[in-house]
Amino acid sequence: RQSTSPYKQLSALTAAVREQSRSNKEVCPNTALSRDMSQLKCVIGVDVGTGSARAALVTSTGQLLKSCVQATQTWNPLPDHYEQSSDNIWSAVCECVRTVAAVVPKEQIKGIGFDATCSLVALDKSGQPLSVSTTGRAEQNIILWMDHRAQAEADLINATKHELLNYVGGSVSLEMEMPKLMWLKKYRQLTWSNAGAFFDLPDFLTYKATGSSSRSICSAVCKWNYDAMKSCWSAEFLDKIGLSELAGNGFRLIGEKLN
Repeated sequence: RQSTSPYKQLSALTAAVREQSRSNKEVCPNTALSRDMSQLKCVIGVDVGTGSARAALVTSTGQLLKSCVQATQTWNPLPDHYEQSSDNIWSAVCECVRTVAAVVPKEQIKGIGFDATCSLVALDKSGQPLSVSTTGRAEQNIILWMDHRAQAEADLINATKHELLNYVGGSVSLEMEMPKLMWLKKYRQLTWSNAGAFFDLPDFLTYKATGSSSRSICSAVCKWNYDAMKSCWSAEFLDKIGLSELAGNGFRLIGEKLN
């Protein structure tokens, strides 16, 4: 029995998403709801998964009015290397949001929320995509959650037995962000020296939508080894794992403000 590689599985998933996006789902409101469309208060939820971006328009009572799915692109330049493009993802998100938002007047849409994978986004000092890839291509500026290039770096972090690891089950996964940052510093020196910001993908989406670079405490604690008890980044921890540069300028590269 032959095994299927993660990339082949991802390719199959992407093909399925493209097929689904040709007939994006719409739940037609019932008659009573249709009569009161002008009174609806709605929100939009956006979720970016491994192979697609999705958006849903939902009423304040939980009625799904419209959903949309758009496929996203993934590169696999080397074994265990999986990369995406923040521009490609943002374009897919915008297309989905435009589609679902067209159902009601914009004044009735009261908010939007973003969720996404544990993927690392790199931007340069001008806020433009910064390559994380061995190819050097700027558009490949996201290390996807399923990327396993940083195994050795994760092992080094876990060997410290630092107290912050207690907040993530006693050890970091190589899919979290600190191992990926260590890998970039070691193997992509040009990226490291030109970096203007590193984002968790959900925080990047919020940044693109609002212009605010504030990071989510949930993301920071669960995926970035933020000190939940002291409500701050640990310069001592960053120094111990060889990332002391991240403490500079008030931790600007990884988030001066959290909420």
